[in-house]
Amino acid sequence: MPTISRVAGDTIIELVYDAERQQTGLAVSRFGGLWNIEQEVRIGQELLVPYSATNNLIAHGSVLFAARPEHHGDKVELLGEIETFLNRYVDLSPVFAHIAAHYILLSWVNDAFNELPYLRFQGDYGTGKTRGLLAIGLLCYKPFFASGASTVSPIFHILDTFGGTLLLDEADFRFSDATAELVKILNNGTMKGLPVLRTMQTKDRELNPRAFRVFGPKIVAMRGSYEDEALESRFLSENMNLRHLREDIPINLPAEMHTEALTIRNKLLHFRFCMLFETRLNSTLVARELEPRLNQIALPLLSLVDEQPLIQTIREHLVEQRASGVHMRDRRLLVAIIQTLRVMFADDAVASVQVREILDHLNRSMSDGPKTSKQLGIVLRRQLGIRIHKSHGFHAVGRSELSAINAAAARLGIEHHVALTVSS
Repeated sequence: MPTISRVAGDTIIELVYDAERQQTGLAVSRFGGLWNIEQEVRIGQELLVPYSATNNLIAHGSVLFAARPEHHGDKVELLGEIETFLNRYVDLSPVFAHIAAHYILLSWVNDAFNELPYLRFQGDYGTGKTRGLLAIGLLCYKPFFASGASTVSPIFHILDTFGGTLLLDEADFRFSDATAELVKILNNGTMKGLPVLRTMQTKDRELNPRAFRVFGPKIVAMRGSYEDEALESRFLSENMNLRHLREDIPINLPAEMHTEALTIRNKLLHFRFCMLFETRLNSTLVARELEPRLNQIALPLLSLVDEQPLIQTIREHLVEQRASGVHMRDRRLLVAIIQTLRVMFADDAVASVQVREILDHLNRSMSDGPKTSKQLGIVLRRQLGIRIHKSHGFHAVGRSELSAINAAAARLGIEHHVALTVSS
């Protein structure tokens, strides 16, 4: 049985890969961190052997492994090494640097939890989000890199067979069948026991649906955000637009970065051997003043944080992130609606504008706007105070609502707005 990972009783088995010797093996821990590397491991009636070193994913570094376990010292020392590495190659805010370091630890013991949060970098072109994805990803548990344009099938198979950490770059998905499949991975991948079913056929062309396991840590880099509020709430995010690149961050990554990362991965494998069976969800960290979803995504990470002040700092960061994310999305939509209406009513001859026309204009200018006229109508009435009437059988906003539109523009602080006037 070619094997990547296995936990059986008190035994932990992990594939290791020595790139210099081009050789794989199975690192086996049976006694709380003590380990040895073997070529065959018998578990019950199964004889486990390592995947071949000639496997394309292994030989070409598409999926990364440790080379051998190395003593990791204590947890504080290991976190210090991780944060030093990250600080050398990527510019992170102080709180997010702590979050990222603990998320790396979380990735190595992720199977001790039933639910996981995701890590995310948001920012425009050239802000360093891909660099952040790479630097953190190099230290995570069995990382493999993909992009939003990747073929979906191998991602399903790699997650199901290798497990590990999915690193997804350029994750601003557009509408396509591939997008729907990738979103399924993100939606189902936060909770253990929620596989994605995909249609498969036997060699005899019989229908044989297969359940693909997609649970595990995931890190994404993207420019915007997702329309699905439930998915959005799963992310621990860093907005790279808010930071200027430090001058000491190398523009081009040096070759020794991968050597340093391998040394730390070796220590993290030893951390897994020592801590997997000791790690569990700390339900005493539930903060009753936080909404349930925030507690849900924070608890696995906070369960690995030992310092109470840092726990509180991370909680505050998540609350601020949540409030900011909702506010920014809401405000962006409201501003876009008001600006659209003002453009449409700029012509004095326009007596009314159909809600459908407003919706079409918004969908051309933004990807996360309302999807139906009904949704847009709710926003117009409830959030902007703009009334809708029937005109020639269609729902529309009349020119008589310009006073409400002007009031909303002033309330939203739209710069240099010129009040439109009601005309017949």
